[in-house]
This record gives sequence, structure tokens and C-alpha cells, in this order.
Amino acid sequence: MRVLHDTGVVFMRSVRPLVRQPLVIVLGTAQPMLFLLLFGPLLGGFGGAGDSWQWFVPGLVIQMALFGCAYAGYVLMPEIRTGVLERLRVTPVSRVALLLGRVLRDVAVLLIQCVILLAVSAAFGFRANLGEILLVLLVGVLAGTAIAATSHTLALKVRHEYVFGPLLGGTVMPVLLLSGALLPMDQGPEWLYWLSRVNPLSYAVDAVRAVVLGKVASGTVVYGALLTVAVAVLCLFWGVRTFRREAV
Repeated sequence: MRVLHDTGVVFMRSVRPLVRQPLVIVLGTAQPMLFLLLFGPLLGGFGGAGDSWQWFVPGLVIQMALFGCAYAGYVLMPEIRTGVLERLRVTPVSRVALLLGRVLRDVAVLLIQCVILLAVSAAFGFRANLGEILLVLLVGVLAGTAIAATSHTLALKVRHEYVFGPLLGGTVMPVLLLSGALLPMDQGPEWLYWLSRVNPLSYAVDAVRAVVLGKVASGTVVYGALLTVAVAVLCLFWGVRTFRREAV
């Protein structure tokens, strides 16, 4: 109960700047919207006749989880540099909550942005029932949880923007491309397809696409969801362990 209370306190503290500047949440959807407008119309041959948006939009949800949460650690760095995080860690607030509250903020923002994306996608022809949308959002939130926890953990370890920026720049785009969110990996070279199978996000992408295409009970959905849950748990465990042990 103490951890839950402290997580709520950290969450409210973290979300307060966004409440004052809600435009930031909307601006976070800009890149996926550009992909939707400029890239989506080129994919008419994927997913079968009339199914290109069903194929493409679920991938954009995972892309938003990646881009929206990978840079979450930047918010932590000013608190490290100014000593705010150090002061928080000597208070009675749980160190577990120091991570969970921030991740919860990132996931809440992601959820709002995904809802906006799905609503706009409906104007382009994307169709899904409420149950399918909820499952897509669930997988996206789980992926975002794993990515946000990793981002905050790396921020605590590297501590400097000039290190954190190139680190993300060298990993985020390859992870996105190898996830198959934008292009089908099974239509490329065989070595590239098998390389994409090493990327956990590719299974999340496969899962949300299968959900929207009506294959909710398929092994693709079950395996992708379970793997995403496992990765999220591992990333949270690594993050909690780091927040408890790492000196600021």
C-alpha cells in the first residue's frame, strides 16, 4: 500500500507540467500522423484488398510507444543534475515509486496519444470494434511500459544528454525498422527477417495486427502478448534495481 501511495504521489508530481501544457501531448502525435498521411497511402497492396489501414495503423501504435517512451528519460536528467532526484531519494518515498510513478505518467500520455491516433485513423478507413481496440491499446501500453522503464534506467546510468541522445539515436530507428511496423519484414531478404525476430517489438507488432484482422485467439496474439508482458516485467525489474542501487 505504501508503494501504491508513493507511486500516486510521484505520478501526480510528474504529470503536473503536462496538465499546464496539454499541447505537448497533442504534439507528440505529430510524427505518427505524418506517417499516417504520407506513408499509409503507399501501402495499398499490403494486408489484402481494402486491408492496408488494418495492417498499417496497429504498427503505428507500437511506433508511438517506441518514440513516445524512448525519450522519457530526458525528463529525469535535469533532476539528476540539479540534485532534485538525490533529495527525493533521501525522503521516505519508496525508490520503487520513483520509477513507477514516472513510467505511469509516460504510459498515461501514450494512451491518450494512441486514442487520438486511432480516432484520426478511422477517417482514413481503419475499422476495429471496441474489444479489438482495447487489446491493441493494452499491447501498446505494455510495450510502452518496457520502453519507458528502460529509458529512465539508462538516463540514470548515463546522466548526460550528450551521451543519452546519441545512444537513442543509434538504437531507436533500427529497432523501429526491424519491428516491421512500417514495412513487412517477410518480404525482404531472409537474413533481415530473422534479424527482426530478435527484436521483441516485432512480436508486439504482429500481435496487434492479428487482433485487428480478427485473429484474436491465434498463437500470434497469445505469444506476442505474453512476450511483451515478460519484457515489461524484466525492464521494470532492471529499473527498480537500478533506482535502488545507483548513486546519484
